[in-house]
Amino acid sequence: MTSTSRLPVLAGLPLAVGAGLAIPVQGRINGALGARLGDGIAAAVVSFSTGLLVMILISLLLPRGRAGLARILPAVRSRAFPRIYVLAGGIGALFVFAQSFTVGLLGVALFTVATVTGQTVSGLLVDRLGLGPAGKKPVTGIRVIGCVLTIASVAWAVSPRFAGSGATGDGGPAGLLLPLLLPVAAGFLMSFQQAMNGTATMHYGTPIAATLVNFLAGSLVLWAALGVKLLVAGPGNPLPGEWWYYLGGPMGCVFIGLGALLVRSLGVLVTGLGMIAGQLLGSLALDVVLPAPGTVVAPATVLGTVLTLGAIILATLPWPRGALRGRRPVG
Repeated sequence: MTSTSRLPVLAGLPLAVGAGLAIPVQGRINGALGARLGDGIAAAVVSFSTGLLVMILISLLLPRGRAGLARILPAVRSRAFPRIYVLAGGIGALFVFAQSFTVGLLGVALFTVATVTGQTVSGLLVDRLGLGPAGKKPVTGIRVIGCVLTIASVAWAVSPRFAGSGATGDGGPAGLLLPLLLPVAAGFLMSFQQAMNGTATMHYGTPIAATLVNFLAGSLVLWAALGVKLLVAGPGNPLPGEWWYYLGGPMGCVFIGLGALLVRSLGVLVTGLGMIAGQLLGSLALDVVLPAPGTVVAPATVLGTVLTLGAIILATLPWPRGALRGRRPVG
């Protein structure tokens, strides 16, 4: 199997879930690093920079990585895909900004629901428009029901955290509207990032090259932001010596690379839903094995996670022929 061949759903969906498992681990590491440095932007720079270093090494050491590296400039110059796709990593930087500036206001639970809502809605849109390498996929009743159930299930799974990580804004619900828009927008753009990376992967011949370009673009955005912050506020705390603080970037390589590989087979929506399921499963496992202070593992957490898995499986089911008044699905 080549890096750009299609995978059946039964094989691809578990890989998407596995990729999603890396997301909460990265979040836990980056959160701890941000607290240690006293600077969320600096922590994001460290994460993206270590991920970029890992991808440079992989690209140089592996034959497939070197082949993909050689295809990047020709693909961009020939306009094999829109050149703006090379900036997909900037969406990852925006997501990190959303974490840094709104989690303290909204709490982890509300932030999670906001990003999942944005990502799920945009997954339907991106698939319908055919922006990803899997082509157009219909907005069927099954997919819509699966998306709605996914959002509701995620909200249920994280509901025990609302009391402990609630929003701290002073303006009441109206005061939370603006902070909510940023994570919704960041989640909404994540589906576009996956579509862009997946399309680039087809032309580079490997997700290694697409992941490398993704980390390069994100690192440039974050280094520029850090430069501005240093000019305004000065440097923060020194970098820690513990090795595990620097694993966030490699974790990002895992889910970005697998996402770029899987969108051709699964489509953007199902890939994103699979990663959401993995994110919840990984969070549940961390809360049980390595609980953070104030961690809550309630029945709703477990049942909401299980229901999320069921909703995602539902979203992958084919719509019966003739159920859409004779319309034949595209793709």
